[in-house]
Amino acid sequence: MSKSLENLYSETRQFPPPEALAAEANVKAEAYERAAADRIGFWEEQARRLTWSKQWDQAVDWSNPPFAKWFLGGELNVAYNCVDRHVEAGHGDKVAIHWVGEPEDDTRTVTYNDLLKSVSQAANALTELGVTAGDRVAIYLPMIPEAAVAMLACARIGALHSVVFGGFSVDALSTRIQDADAKLVITADGGYRRGKPSALKPTVDEAVAQCPSIEHVLVVRRTGQDVTWGEKDLWWHDTVEQASPEHTPQAFDSEHPLFILYTSGTTGKPKGILHTTGGYLTQVSYTHNAVFDLKPETDVYWCTADIGWVTGHSYIVYGPLSNGATQVMYEGTPDTPHKGRFWDIVDKYKVSIMYTAPTLIRTMMKWGDDIPAKYDLSSLRVLGSVGEPINPEAWMWYRENVGREKSPIVDTWWQTETGGIMISPLPGVTASKPGSAMTPLPGVSADVVDDTAEPVPNGGGGFLVLTEPWPSMLRTIWGDDKRFIDTYWSRFGAGAASQPAPGPSDGAENQNRSAAQGHGDKWIYFAGDGAKKDDDGDLWLLGRVDDVMLVSGHNISTTEVESALVSHPSVAEAAVVGATDPTTGQAIVAFTIPRGNVDTAGDAGEELIKELRNHVAKKLGPIAKPRQIMLVPELPKTRSGKIMRRLLKDVAEHRSLGDVTTLQDSAVMELISSGMKDRKSED
Repeated sequence: MSKSLENLYSETRQFPPPEALAAEANVKAEAYERAAADRIGFWEEQARRLTWSKQWDQAVDWSNPPFAKWFLGGELNVAYNCVDRHVEAGHGDKVAIHWVGEPEDDTRTVTYNDLLKSVSQAANALTELGVTAGDRVAIYLPMIPEAAVAMLACARIGALHSVVFGGFSVDALSTRIQDADAKLVITADGGYRRGKPSALKPTVDEAVAQCPSIEHVLVVRRTGQDVTWGEKDLWWHDTVEQASPEHTPQAFDSEHPLFILYTSGTTGKPKGILHTTGGYLTQVSYTHNAVFDLKPETDVYWCTADIGWVTGHSYIVYGPLSNGATQVMYEGTPDTPHKGRFWDIVDKYKVSIMYTAPTLIRTMMKWGDDIPAKYDLSSLRVLGSVGEPINPEAWMWYRENVGREKSPIVDTWWQTETGGIMISPLPGVTASKPGSAMTPLPGVSADVVDDTAEPVPNGGGGFLVLTEPWPSMLRTIWGDDKRFIDTYWSRFGAGAASQPAPGPSDGAENQNRSAAQGHGDKWIYFAGDGAKKDDDGDLWLLGRVDDVMLVSGHNISTTEVESALVSHPSVAEAAVVGATDPTTGQAIVAFTIPRGNVDTAGDAGEELIKELRNHVAKKLGPIAKPRQIMLVPELPKTRSGKIMRRLLKDVAEHRSLGDVTTLQDSAVMELISSGMKDRKSED
């Protein structure tokens, strides 16, 4: 990047924490001072929230960067910390999971006693099938309790799980199995999606045919669909549910590998992010307690993510269960059988903490304020946002229509690689600003720097970096230490100074390396996100640096232009890309979903486009005025809700579309492409 990111968007609204919540908050302002005075000691304090079989000898070893070790010599069992210890403390009858299937009458209540029995049975069954500590198990399941049980059973016996999202293709599943050299796959006949059974086992059958390392396939019966049966296949109910419910968990070293989770790389080969045991559990347990102000005796917590993503690992399984939470797990889509399904669940189960994604919030905005208004949402006391930057208007909609103007919003920044939340407001401490992740959590060292790794001043923009090791950090990329260093540590500091000239690779490696003068002896983590500091020094995420547009020499974040568009009352959601332009280098092209009640036919649509272009220019300045705005009914999204901007870029530059197999609805691209041809470009 030739210069720092422009800081175009300003936000002055601020919301202090509710007085009653602040008075009883789990974490108060003094935590920042404590962590600043002794960062390592602070993390040791958080580690003591867990039950260790053997205390550690040394808190952190950073003598061989960027390979960190935390709580050296310490031993613990993750599943014991998530299940057994709560039963031993007399909480066995407490509900661990209120499971809600997509069919409306399909529910299950899983207590901690139930969970202990199922996890112990699964651990015994896996052991009987030859799975031992250090082996890898692939999990390809819908959002059912068995997914959490399978993960915890692996953790209990020291096997690494590799969870693959249940919407991924045969190729995606087989490449992940092969890379991890997995021994066993746990799957289901299918799951429910949009009112219909969605088969999973045929995908597994095709993938396993390409994976000789697989010895057995455990199959949960969920939908009752007909399945093809092979010699490696075993029913979960014939195997796991027949196993002994007695199992003694073994303690493992703090650095024993816990799981591999694959995240995509631009080279095509997915990156297997490796997380270990003690440091990971310490940070996800602490941050779940701190960021959501969890009161396990009274709260009902609901994270709407899928277990196949890191959010599901950290804030459905390991964080909440280590804290003895009662939570909701929902199998299906938010509009099945009606668009009020989420709010119906909140109302029925009296959910008090809700953690969801900005893309879902914007979808709810598009559906209309009247839908959440029909439900009693008074139980909600803390709201969370995760997955991408949330624009201020979606934040305000969430506060007003879901939180009813009383619930603080914690807008969290973290990644698969960081393992746990890194930057977020604390609900009892922070006066939050709509759209800002605010400040690093106590014990986390983050900053925004320029090309030379110097911190940018307040009001400036640049690269978001982490400057000190943290407990839940990734340890490496599975089987590829060099790629780990090249991808995350080669942009700045010692990592940059030790690297050869850049070549083609993926992720953060694609950024031009600099010597980071003055920081040659310090290892600095950079995973590709841009950010800015406002005048108070609070942090605003600007999305992937890859998504920054260079317009007439100005580096402009797609996030800021999208926020400006959504701040217009007629707009529900927007996605922005930079398209090649002979005059400006790149020009801004916006794809915008109008709110449901907005007239876009004929002249009304043309007038709205003109109004939106001028609105952006007024909010951000003339340099950010889109060359072209498309009014579209939907945006191309993966099943996890991520907008696929590369497809929009293909449309904006009139190229044939690339791979659309991971899209939730591939017909969306035909609508957008045809609309692009029908509408003329704006001057």
